[in-house]
Amino acid sequence: MDISEIRKHLPHRYPFLLVDRVLELNLGESIVACKNLSINEPFFNGHFPEQPVFPGVMLLEAMAQAAGILGFKSMNKTPADGSMYYFVGADDLRFKRPCVPGDQVMLRARILSDRRGIWKFAVSSDVDGLLCASATILCADR
Repeated sequence: MDISEIRKHLPHRYPFLLVDRVLELNLGESIVACKNLSINEPFFNGHFPEQPVFPGVMLLEAMAQAAGILGFKSMNKTPADGSMYYFVGADDLRFKRPCVPGDQVMLRARILSDRRGIWKFAVSSDVDGLLCASATILCADR
């Protein structure tokens, strides 16, 4: 999926659209997407400008957005259909290494369960095969 297709499945827009491309999508199972970090990102101006780091909360949001695309595509819904997919919780969140300008962050999500509109995902991110962060997240379809 390219950015125009991603924009159909996420309600987010710049600067909070944090998925640049979907590389793999297995409906009802998993997704691999990426976020390319450029020094031109607005958050790098204020988040440790002498040693810029992608904010951890935004890394978590990027992983949740990848999971959101997987959920929307698996349900065959879009925000234009009136469906909203809310990030409602995270468990076991761990940050292992920082992400910096120039990194291509791989965003991975796998569906663990779907019960009455509450989806549970295992999410992770990595750069060059090195784990950056991982968590179990919950999303709600409303």
